[in-house]
Amino acid sequence: MAGDPGHFFLAPRMIDLPAIAADDERLAVFATVRDLFRYAVSRFNAAALAYGHGATNAVDEAAFIVLEGLNLPIDALDPFLDARLTRAERERLIALIDARVATRKPAAYLLNKAYIQGEPFYVDERVIVPRSFIGELLFHGLVGPGAPIDEPEAVETALDLCAGGGSLAILAARVFPNAAIDAVELSPDALAVARRNVEDHGLVDRVALRQGDLFAPVKTRRYDLILANPPYVDAESLAAFPPEYAAEPRMAHAGGEDGLDLVRRILAAAPDHLTPAGVLVCEVGQGRDRLLQDYPDLPFVWLDTEESTGEVFLLRAADLSAPKRRPKKKG
Repeated sequence: MAGDPGHFFLAPRMIDLPAIAADDERLAVFATVRDLFRYAVSRFNAAALAYGHGATNAVDEAAFIVLEGLNLPIDALDPFLDARLTRAERERLIALIDARVATRKPAAYLLNKAYIQGEPFYVDERVIVPRSFIGELLFHGLVGPGAPIDEPEAVETALDLCAGGGSLAILAARVFPNAAIDAVELSPDALAVARRNVEDHGLVDRVALRQGDLFAPVKTRRYDLILANPPYVDAESLAAFPPEYAAEPRMAHAGGEDGLDLVRRILAAAPDHLTPAGVLVCEVGQGRDRLLQDYPDLPFVWLDTEESTGEVFLLRAADLSAPKRRPKKKG
């Protein structure tokens, strides 16, 4: 496979869970899934944790840790609430709950697992926890009759920029059955995680991993679809990160002073890498107003999801003429 990053592979970074003392009162008091679930919610609320890595509140975070920690389906808590737990299961859940509060690391790192649209992905601290709104849009809003891409079978080439652990490239392979996909990532460590995920999902023959800066590794190739989820956090927000977000690789967030450094580079170079009917889809976080101010002539199409408004834009190759894609001069 071109661009195979196998020589970058590093051993997974497993989180060391705290040991639970044999006489810990909680082992005797808590007997069921319901007990540990309730306990987790209480601990998380009391600790004022930050969320946003697959869960948005203490209840959802506790459900994920309990279910994933017990190797149960993550969307089916109720059937198991009154199931009694073995001592080993209680020890594991208590250790996970303690670690979530003590380390403030995202639950995905503690469990080495994250889900997008029901698809599981391996994660560790070498890579940002995948949670792009583009993942939802691939299944709801971007593709299908009446959507911007009405015939997924017509997409023959796709590029995932700033690929991280490879989740968007893998999801794109599911949605676009005829597409050969390149996934580009600057971090060799993150690319090692992507390699594991591509292999786990059986997509080595369809997803080519390439290490480098934005479009540099793909040279002059052109694509029917470019997906980009670049770092887009501005400097002020980055400095105020809670521990959960600070635990992720800094380079996966840092987008420069106003958060749009890489987005501007993508807009400038994308026309040289899109086919005539090609489409660019890019996530920009809270950068919409600044983009509209800097690029008043670009006909951005904003793609919203259930949880986001104005955070992902779409542009077609024909929209990106040279004058339009140059930022408006300040002053």
